[in-house]
Amino acid sequence: MRHPDLQRLVDYALTLPGATEHHPWGEYAIKVKGKSFVFLSGGRSGKACAITAKLPESGDAVLSVHAFASPAGYNLGKSGWVSAEFPQGEDAPVDLLKGWIDESYRAIAPKAKKSR
Repeated sequence: MRHPDLQRLVDYALTLPGATEHHPWGEYAIKVKGKSFVFLSGGRSGKACAITAKLPESGDAVLSVHAFASPAGYNLGKSGWVSAEFPQGEDAPVDLLKGWIDESYRAIAPKAKKSR
């Protein structure tokens, strides 16, 4: 059974225009136009909820303020991706993480073409 916070984040990410759900490696990869903008997982290694999102605007501040945040692995941290994990029995800050999802979506989603 999925942790309620994980489910709330997945459900929220899927409300964004063009968002689709994929399941590589047994995790959730939420994509827009074929590009992942957030990875969500839970239930493994005692983690109730884990998130990785691209935070080009707030990433440095997030890393300096929140002890639960760390640069994403696989060298993604160098490109502004941030990860956070929350153990079983600990609530995730869902509203804050929805903000991460929004920022990551804006960073990854194709930009609308301006008409002349």
